[in-house]
Amino acid sequence: MRRQIAGGLLRLLGWSAVEGDPVPDRAVIVAAPHTSNWDFFLLILFGWRFNVSLSFVAKHTLFLGPMGPVMRAFGGVPVDRSRPGGMVGQLVEALARTERMGLVVPAEGTRAWRPHWKSGFYRVAQVAGVPVSLSFLDYTDKVGGFGPCFEVTGDVKKDMDIVRAFYSDKRGRHPELFGPVVLADEEVARIE
Repeated sequence: MRRQIAGGLLRLLGWSAVEGDPVPDRAVIVAAPHTSNWDFFLLILFGWRFNVSLSFVAKHTLFLGPMGPVMRAFGGVPVDRSRPGGMVGQLVEALARTERMGLVVPAEGTRAWRPHWKSGFYRVAQVAGVPVSLSFLDYTDKVGGFGPCFEVTGDVKKDMDIVRAFYSDKRGRHPELFGPVVLADEEVARIE
């Protein structure tokens, strides 16, 4: 039912769905370009359209009180940044506790322009032993969906070359806010 609703809403909004590699039951999903608040809503619709179980990261305090069940119902995963082990450890634990989770990570970390991406998506996939799936929204042609899916190798440059090649022709709603597809510490041969 959700698949048909999502397909109808996407058509109504003028968007087309592009199917790439199937998204595995457990994966880290890179959300890019991320330049608008609309991106989250559209990605949810594409997730429904392709029957991908999307989960998103949010500050643990948003799960307190009556908002907790609502946040969890929409796939929220609480993280406490002050907790030992950090965000990566908590997300690896969340992936280990479930059989089906497409953990959405906006690798840019913000909707504003940044000179590099955050490496959390890579480290979570590496430590959890799950693949990375590249989702996209291309506002130029109003197409979106899920592209290539790959296992991280530890060769950061090689893996990021796959990511760069895929996103090279994708344009966000505000293209000037989509920064370079590069990790801050990409010169390091391996992320440990």
